[in-house]
Amino acid sequence: MIDAPRNGRQEFRFLGGRACLDFTATLGERWGRQAERLRTPQDLATWLAAAGLADQPPAAAWQDLARARTLREAVYQTIKRRISGQPPGPGHLAIINDWAGQPPPRTWLEADDGQLRTRRDAATATALVAGVARDAVDLLGGPLADRIRECSAQDCGLLFLDTSRAGRRRWCSMAACGARAKMTAYRARHPGTAPERDTTRSRFAS
Repeated sequence: MIDAPRNGRQEFRFLGGRACLDFTATLGERWGRQAERLRTPQDLATWLAAAGLADQPPAAAWQDLARARTLREAVYQTIKRRISGQPPGPGHLAIINDWAGQPPPRTWLEADDGQLRTRRDAATATALVAGVARDAVDLLGGPLADRIRECSAQDCGLLFLDTSRAGRRRWCSMAACGARAKMTAYRARHPGTAPERDTTRSRFAS
């Protein structure tokens, strides 16, 4: 899934390849006006469901939203610093680790007509966001951390996991940022080429 339409409002981006990377994309256009996509607790709940972390949006409060945004920025800054070769900020690591230590929804077994069935507490927004933090711990502390990239498009900057064989992927999406970069390069080589209407930025730019 790439985009999740939201009744005419800003769209969520799911181009990162990991939940923690997609979570950082809920704040777009970081280089400028900063398009906040988690404006209300319902936005957070909708994202958790759209990301496939819950079957339906969980109940979420304003406190959940504020804390989730704090985690989002801790993950983003930690990744950005790693990409640039800088050590992580201790405050950011503390936030990520605190979230990752939150317990997942309780599960247990019940006998039902002679069959054992798994039962699970309804997932809260806190428990689901904690899962995003654990994903960040797994990604940043594992071998795939070296495959985290930032989209090379000047008007994008989404974080994504490079799963290409060569490990040289530059764009969050070849259908969007990659295609626009190729078109720009083509026009530079062929100055007389008539410009075409660019329809990708409004849909895919971060």
